[in-house]
Amino acid sequence: MEPLRDEDPKEIGGFALVRRIGSGGMGQVFLGESAAGHQAAVKVIKPSVLDEDTRARFLSEVDSLRTVYGPFVAAFVGADADADQPWLAVEYVPGPDLRTFVAEHGPLPLAETASLGALLAEGLGTVHDAGLLHRDLKPQNILLSPYGPKVIDFGLAVLAERRTTLTATGFVVGSVLCMPPEQARGEHRLDRPADVYALGAVLLFAATGHYPYEGPTWQAIALKIEDPGTPPDLTDLPAELEPLVTDMLALDPGARPSLPEVIGRLVRVIHEQGLTALQAKRRLTDLTPEIVVPQLPAPVRAPAPGAGVPPYTPAAADPAAVEDDERASGAGRHDLDDEPGEEQRSAGPSAPRGVVLGRDKTPPGSGRATGVRPSAPLRIAERIRASYAREARF
Repeated sequence: MEPLRDEDPKEIGGFALVRRIGSGGMGQVFLGESAAGHQAAVKVIKPSVLDEDTRARFLSEVDSLRTVYGPFVAAFVGADADADQPWLAVEYVPGPDLRTFVAEHGPLPLAETASLGALLAEGLGTVHDAGLLHRDLKPQNILLSPYGPKVIDFGLAVLAERRTTLTATGFVVGSVLCMPPEQARGEHRLDRPADVYALGAVLLFAATGHYPYEGPTWQAIALKIEDPGTPPDLTDLPAELEPLVTDMLALDPGARPSLPEVIGRLVRVIHEQGLTALQAKRRLTDLTPEIVVPQLPAPVRAPAPGAGVPPYTPAAADPAAVEDDERASGAGRHDLDDEPGEEQRSAGPSAPRGVVLGRDKTPPGSGRATGVRPSAPLRIAERIRASYAREARF
C-alpha cells in the first residue's frame, strides 16, 4: 500500500480513504473505512477514462457483484455508478494477490497448488450458477487470505445466457496471458469453458511461475494461443498436475473438463499426498503472510475540565488564625475547651503534654485520634457553646 497523494480524494461514498491499494487502466483502488469502522476496497474510476463505454463496463461490474456471492468471491459492499466519480466498494481481503506472492516467495508446492485450484473452481462455480462468466481470471485477480483465496474484479463479466459483450467482434478485451483461444480471436460468444481455460493457466502459473504462452507483445502471445501447432509451455509443472492442466488448456472448448470434474481430479491429487482437502487448504492459508492493515488515526481526545490545574489540598489549619491565637494566649498548645487564665473544665481528657493539636504526633498504637486546630472564629463559637452548657439546667 501507498500513502494517499495530494490529488487523491479524502472521502468517497461515505468511506474515509486511508491508503492506496493499487491502480489499473480504469481506476484507482483505495482502502476505505466507513463511519462505523468497516473496511472495504473502494475502486474509483479515473476522470481521464470516464466515457460512455467505461461507465457501461463499470455498471456491468456493479451488477455482476450484486448477483454473485460465496466464500471465494469478494463480497459486494456498495457502489454508485451514476456519480460524477463512479465508485465501487467490495470486501477488503488482507492478503497479497497470487502474482505478487509467487514473485516474492516462488511457486506453490503441489498440495497447495491443488488446493488453490479446487477452491477457485468452487468459487467460479458460484459465478456460473449466477449465470455469469468472469472472463478475466488471472493471478492479479486472485487474493490469498488467511481463510482462503478470493476472486475479485468482475469488470469483464457478462451474462452467459445473453451471449452479450461490451465490445464488437474482433476486439480483444482482457488479459491475454490467461486468455483462451476463442477470446483471443475476439469472439464474444463465450461460455463456461473460457473460465476453465483461464483457471488452468492460473494453476500453471501457481505451480511454475510462468504462463502457458509468453511473448514480447500481446499480439505475439495471442498468435501463439490460437496456433494449433504451438502447445502450451508446461515446463516445471508437477507430473501429478500435467494431465489435468493439459485438458484445461485444450484449444477446443468442448474438450475442457467441467468445474466439478476439475475439483474431483484436484482432490484426488491431494489425497495421493496423504492429505484431506481441509488439511491441504490449511497448508495453503498457512503460507499467507500476516498483513498489518492500516487504519484511520485515533481522534485527539479533548482535555477533561480542569485538566492541568493543580488539585486543591485543604490546609490542616488556618495559619493566620493560629498566629493570632498564639499571640493572644501566649501558648501554642490548647485543648478544645481551654480558656486563657482558667483551669480546664472540660469533661473530656486533656491532650498529653507535648502533643500539638493539628499535627499528627499521636504515638503509634495510642488509639487516640489526632485533631485539627480550628480557626479562631470556630474556637470562639465552641467556647460560647461550652459556657452555655455549664450554665444550662438541662
